[in-house]
Amino acid sequence: MTDSVAVVGGGAVGVTAALSLADRGAAVTLFERDEIAAESTGRAAGICYDAFAGRTDATVAGRAMTHFRDLAAETRFAFTDHPYVWLARTGDETRADAIREQVPRMRERGRDVTLLDPSALAAECPGLATDDVAVAAIARDAALADPAEYAAVVAERARAAGATIRTETEARVKTDPAVETAAGTERFDAVLVAAGAHTRHLLAEAGVAVPIKAYRVQATVTDPFPASAELPTLYDATQEFYWRPREVCEGGHDGRPTGGRRRPREGGLLVGDGTEKRDFDPEDWDRTADDAFVASAIDRVDAALASDADGPAGSGRAWAGLCTATPDRDPLQGELESDLFVAAGWHGHGFMRAPALGRTVAGQMLGDDGIDAFDPRRFDGDEAFAVVEGMTVD
Repeated sequence: MTDSVAVVGGGAVGVTAALSLADRGAAVTLFERDEIAAESTGRAAGICYDAFAGRTDATVAGRAMTHFRDLAAETRFAFTDHPYVWLARTGDETRADAIREQVPRMRERGRDVTLLDPSALAAECPGLATDDVAVAAIARDAALADPAEYAAVVAERARAAGATIRTETEARVKTDPAVETAAGTERFDAVLVAAGAHTRHLLAEAGVAVPIKAYRVQATVTDPFPASAELPTLYDATQEFYWRPREVCEGGHDGRPTGGRRRPREGGLLVGDGTEKRDFDPEDWDRTADDAFVASAIDRVDAALASDADGPAGSGRAWAGLCTATPDRDPLQGELESDLFVAAGWHGHGFMRAPALGRTVAGQMLGDDGIDAFDPRRFDGDEAFAVVEGMTVD
């Protein structure tokens, strides 16, 4: 039995793992260099769905959706059902064919997904322009959430279950396994590194190589406009951007958390992408969004709206974040070396799968089986690879 365990990283996956470990009787300490959800989780879009064609991804996403709904039923965490549409435009036959191929496979997995031609899309979503749409799909088992709120609520539960959570604590990982902080070195029966873009550097300091790259993404929030509340969550595969209607509450001014505090807000869209597909140093990168991205985001929103819909006049806050990539687009999750575990490489899908994958890696630390496809030992750690973003159709 693993009695004393450490989690390094206070994002959605880390706090979920800490709660699961505490619930199962382990003495768990979570180390976070900043505040809970201060990095990628606090800047995530909060789009959740189970529409995956692959067996493993569909199973993980389905479990995550169930856990999200259970948490919402028991706490202040809000999980708002909202349909998710993805589409390809005329002339983009590669992506259009991919959507046509994906949807039957999703339905075989029991997913509530429907393939739509332009007329059917217009009937379902009258606020969207459909004249140049080749094909679309809609997932009805989809939802919106505040990632910072999720992390805050789960961290509170972890503390109540007996976990020790140390924020504002810089930690280094040793392969003993141990964690070194300014207060000294503490040894544990097992250590999990779930530190997002910082994971590769933390493990490298411990002499362990993993093939993870951090790539930069951007988001902006539009000014309120009347049609926004009636729009679905959208991914335009051809134009390579997404949006989600804003909820009735939000976190901080740049996507950072506010400790679970909720304040009202008006409507509008969170528009994202602006991806830079190269490796970034997580200690030295620009957290402000590019002016060109913000301008193009508003233009793309206007072009995607029905001709009789008044779009946003402009945008307000905007920010950038880091996502993590692996060579095969599957995460690294499980034991790297004896009693040293990793959970990273989410390709932008970490939050929506966190309730399932955080529990899975916690179970692995306690001797349970993991997910073979995610075994981090499938790589040597020095692989060369190109960054591929997570929200894509192929």
